[in-house]
Amino acid sequence: MFSKFDDVCNKVFSKKGDLVRHKRTHTEDKPYECDVCNKRFSQSSHLAVHKRTHTQEKPYECDVCNKRFSQSCHLAVHKRTHTGNKPYECDVCNKRFSQSCHLAVHKSTHTGNKPYECDVCNKRFSQSSHLAVHKRTHTGDKPFECDVCNKRFLQSGKLAVHKRTHTGNKPYECDVCNEKFSRSDVLAIHKRTHTGEKAYECDVCNKRFLQSGNLAIHNRTHTGSKPYECDVCNKRFSRSDTLVRHKRTHTGEKPYGCDVCKKRFSDRSTLTKHKRTHIGDKPYECDVCNKRFSHSGHFAVHKSTHTGEKPYECDVCKKRFSCLSHLTRHKRTHTRNKPYQCDVCNKRFSESRKLRQHKTLAHKRNQSFACGICKKTFTQQQSLKRHWRSHLRDGFLLCHTCGKEIIQGQGHASEILSDDHFVCDKCNKQFPDIESLYQHKAKDHGTFYQCDVCKELEAREATGIGYICCVCAAEFEIATELEDHMSMHDNVLPP
Repeated sequence: MFSKFDDVCNKVFSKKGDLVRHKRTHTEDKPYECDVCNKRFSQSSHLAVHKRTHTQEKPYECDVCNKRFSQSCHLAVHKRTHTGNKPYECDVCNKRFSQSCHLAVHKSTHTGNKPYECDVCNKRFSQSSHLAVHKRTHTGDKPFECDVCNKRFLQSGKLAVHKRTHTGNKPYECDVCNEKFSRSDVLAIHKRTHTGEKAYECDVCNKRFLQSGNLAIHNRTHTGSKPYECDVCNKRFSRSDTLVRHKRTHTGEKPYGCDVCKKRFSDRSTLTKHKRTHIGDKPYECDVCNKRFSHSGHFAVHKSTHTGEKPYECDVCKKRFSCLSHLTRHKRTHTRNKPYQCDVCNKRFSESRKLRQHKTLAHKRNQSFACGICKKTFTQQQSLKRHWRSHLRDGFLLCHTCGKEIIQGQGHASEILSDDHFVCDKCNKQFPDIESLYQHKAKDHGTFYQCDVCKELEAREATGIGYICCVCAAEFEIATELEDHMSMHDNVLPP
């Protein structure tokens, strides 16, 4: 009669075959070899399951969503995503799990036990499988390849999720709003937007997060850790995905295209935000004033206008800001860092906005807006609008040289204010303001205006001559000084 006890671990078995197979876990005897890749197994059943990774055979099908699996146990675990069954409970915090392995991993968060150590960077893990996946980050090994686009992955699970981007399959549905997701973990995170649950709290500033990963990234704002470095310009980043996006500024890669206007983007989130400009979607609503926003970042900044919250503090001057991007820009005033460089003249700027303005003003002279009064041109329409104010006084056109209101002078007596509209004497087109009328006449009719007192046509800003009083010949550097001076003559102008 055979012994039911394993003499190594004292585990009891009812069948001899089970005991024999179990003993191989101690001896590491693996008599069954795969004839494709030569991987060895301690049990013939394990070899049979393994062979399906080569044949892609998946004999077990879910009767709810028709997803197929290579093992019956994987199907059983999958079915719990439909039923919500979580039979495994943590005896410390009572959190429940659908798989025993997930419970085992979770328990290590209480015990802190991480027995598996990486021999390259000494990072420790609670599971050997996690260590095996981690080691690939050092070797660069990505053994799982997509058969559609040939993109490679560290883990088979990530490949499976990626394939859904090709098939469009989103098997996980929210039971509150019916939104569908390609990943169960993303659904779990989404559900917290309905419950308001933020389970992960920062122990420095007490800010709470929906995801542990977001908390880990947030913690780097306190520690200043930036573990990801660009191998082109050596700039460092706190997040790996930010580094990936940054690298595209060097390669010029824009893999995400808008299917409406064909504009291309370097990252998916920017494309998502852009698409809202076509449909007018503004999904983020302020619960105080009901104003709606298309971007969550803009919404977050707006909310701070109600709360007055400024959670981001400069560690140099202690000035506080409502959003992180404002703090980042401000810090450059201390470091004098100017990361944005003009590719035409190599001038550097601290903000991308200032670089864009520079390129428009300095290098795009072919796009110009002309003043209908003095013919001065501007590269931005907003600059032209500001310039126009120097020609107006109390709603009337003002000559920069002599200060005369010339709206009723030579060449422009026929502009008539009718029903709150200015009418063009050339084509009878109506405009809501005098500025729009003069821009129209300059652009469409080639009409520029001349003062009937001094016959001046050129702007003083362009000639550099200055502003001259036509009564006493006094000269001034700016138009407003001339205006103030003219009032001394009681507005008496030459006939």
